[in-house]
Amino acid sequence: MLLCPVRDCHMALVRQERQVLCPRGHSFDVARSGYVNLLQPQDKRSKEPGDTAAAVAARRRLHGRGVTGPLLEAIGAIVAASAEDVVLDAGCGEGFYLGSLARRAGCEAYGVDISIPAVNLAARSFPECGWIVANADRYVPYGDASFSLVMSITARMNSGEFRRVLRDDGRLLVAIPASDDFAELRGAGRDRVERTVETFAGEFTLAERRSVTTHADLDVAAVEDVLLSIYRPMQPEAAEAMRVTFSLELLLFRPK
Repeated sequence: MLLCPVRDCHMALVRQERQVLCPRGHSFDVARSGYVNLLQPQDKRSKEPGDTAAAVAARRRLHGRGVTGPLLEAIGAIVAASAEDVVLDAGCGEGFYLGSLARRAGCEAYGVDISIPAVNLAARSFPECGWIVANADRYVPYGDASFSLVMSITARMNSGEFRRVLRDDGRLLVAIPASDDFAELRGAGRDRVERTVETFAGEFTLAERRSVTTHADLDVAAVEDVLLSIYRPMQPEAAEAMRVTFSLELLLFRPK
């Protein structure tokens, strides 16, 4: 199911001890934590692309505090994953949502992200899932119709590639920040639902929409973690304890 990311290759990769190899001889090492780095030089815009180690650690601490629990419950309810599902999370970050859902449902699950610190933490936390470093904005390194469920949770959107790897009877979940998400820290945002639906209109039909909002009373350390995780241009020293809104729009699509 995993494909070689080398341009004009895209042949199947096979695991051999601590490597994955394709028939043309392209090989990629399996990291000690279990992930595979398939990121190609042309797919990087910086030396260390994606979320920083500090942002990844901050998000994991927020999950650990339980403040994102209601978001996880809402995502789990709308996707209704079962043991028969094969799930891809494109832009999986440090793996909290995918790993948690996979453990509950007992399904086969794979995560892709461009950030090595994020995928490394995901692989250490949820070793039962498969984790890949790659740029899913350009190419999702899996075979056609590999998945029954594809998720993009506050991540990039690649309609064509999502449709290619999704089965005809599958479903796509796109979670986007609602207009009041972190409003206390960055002000009111935009309603992105209409634009997101348009982004996927060529390949998908919107089947269901749900909104989920929760509030958390955060101490200074937790507010600093939020600022780190959203790259807010504010000095963490300026943070103060406050109630913060966490809010998502959940869009469930079906392939056309």
